[in-house]
Amino acid sequence: MPLALAALTLAAFGIGTTEFVVMGLLPTVAHDLDVSIPDAGYLVSAYALGVVIGAPLLTLAARRLPAKTTLLSLMALFTIGNIATTLAPNEPVMLVTRFVAGLPHGAFFGVGAVVAAGMVTADRTAKAVSMMFLGLALANIAGVPLGTYLGTTLGWRSAFVVVAAIGVLSVIAIALMIPRQPKAAPTSVRDELAAFRRGDVWLALGTVTVGFASIFTVYSYVAPLLTEAGGFTPTSVSYLLVLLGVGMTVGNVIGGRAADRALVPSLYTALAVLAVVLVLFALAAPLKITAAVGLFASGVAGFSLGPIMQTYIMSKAPDSASLVSASVQSAFNIANSLGAYLGGLVISAGFGYTAPVWLGALLAVVGLVLAVVVTAATRRGQGPGTLPVPQPQLNNQN
Repeated sequence: MPLALAALTLAAFGIGTTEFVVMGLLPTVAHDLDVSIPDAGYLVSAYALGVVIGAPLLTLAARRLPAKTTLLSLMALFTIGNIATTLAPNEPVMLVTRFVAGLPHGAFFGVGAVVAAGMVTADRTAKAVSMMFLGLALANIAGVPLGTYLGTTLGWRSAFVVVAAIGVLSVIAIALMIPRQPKAAPTSVRDELAAFRRGDVWLALGTVTVGFASIFTVYSYVAPLLTEAGGFTPTSVSYLLVLLGVGMTVGNVIGGRAADRALVPSLYTALAVLAVVLVLFALAAPLKITAAVGLFASGVAGFSLGPIMQTYIMSKAPDSASLVSASVQSAFNIANSLGAYLGGLVISAGFGYTAPVWLGALLAVVGLVLAVVVTAATRRGQGPGTLPVPQPQLNNQN
């Protein structure tokens, strides 16, 4: 793998850290800003809204720029958003700064995935993409725990100071390590949006949304699941979340390698394995040892979907690879909100803290059915054969 991918991994590490660290700091932020914890929870929603809106808009706005210029600009905006967060005097201002920090998230991964794919041969595309997404998994192992520790001991603003510093380092790394990129081929907004007139692209995005919603029904309530159903102490949960992060990292690597060997079979297998793992996790939750194993396995199964789905959706529209790839991040954040909402519904209905895990297994099955449907639609439209490998559409040098 090219060393330049490390710059994308570092940027993804910073993005993953800022996205999730605020969840562990909500009580601290709420106390400092003199708001309730539920009100502070809107900070999570503000970031997610920024991702959903920014992914398509910033990707379209940067469509004529060289990819490297776009990556630098997006990470600069990310850094500014996090610096502004450290200076936010109250919750309304912080809502705006979190929204701004979320804007470049989806576009960065969309463009970054295309850049990563362009650095390697076609048979290593998914592995290259997975190297970038490795940063997200590593954020759950190191970035989020470290940020939470700093935020609770030195004040929540210190966590975002660190994230902003990672943003600065990422800008430097991209400037020095990413090769000079050709200018993007001139396209109109209408041409870029043409992919979204195809039913199989929407079905593929639906597969992404439902597939990841199955994961977030579980992850959104993993702390009460472990304490109430598994009998772990709240202190133990911190260590178990690191175990989950390790599982995510392993899954990310496995998913990238599997997708390069056989993309569609890997998608089917990942969703089927996720459904089975979640069923076993729900059954194993009452026992500490098996619950820990189930948590690790769910991390492996869940995050193996990341590079597979990213590569899969890019294959649906290779002429608009950056835009559809960025749309995956919008779908990912919609799935985050949807999974949390659905998981909360079954808990509120009195089915217990293992209910979201059962629901997650069901959603994984639904995602598998959608994947079969979209593949069948693709074959009817394109005939037999392998799906096209996404490559950036480029022409003159910068």
